[in-house]
Amino acid sequence: MNISTTKVKELRAQSGAGIISCRNALLEAEGDMEKAFQILKEKGIVKARKKVERLATEGMIEAYVHTGGRIGAMVEVNCETDFVARTDEFKKLSHNLAMQVAAMSPQFISSDQVPETADIEPQTACLLLQPYIKDQSKSIQDVIVETIAKVGENIKVTRFARFELGE
Repeated sequence: MNISTTKVKELRAQSGAGIISCRNALLEAEGDMEKAFQILKEKGIVKARKKVERLATEGMIEAYVHTGGRIGAMVEVNCETDFVARTDEFKKLSHNLAMQVAAMSPQFISSDQVPETADIEPQTACLLLQPYIKDQSKSIQDVIVETIAKVGENIKVTRFARFELGE
């Protein structure tokens, strides 16, 4: 099957995957863009799962102050190397996570941190389980996994703090 470069470029723009990966996914999906995107997404998830045990000690602390200065948040996001910490994808993820913390006020990073006696909804209390404020169809964990697939390194949210004037 012959795959046009236009289709490869379009899939690459949607997914952020490499040219060869996009071409192979389109071949596997017989030219169907949606199927190819799903194939790339599944491969990204598999790739991210393989990296989950790797040590992530580099990264950055991102701060976000909402317009008006009444709400702010800081988040520490770690990756494996300082090279990745300087990439635009990583910086964008860190900024969006700080905005998420400011907007949604999570109490925990993940559900395994919630005390067994706590009577709370994990999807609202845990950052990784919350729906992403910029795309409600994705969770924060999904957004992190997508970035892991793009940068090729493990990424973890280590800690965060949220401040609101008067609280």
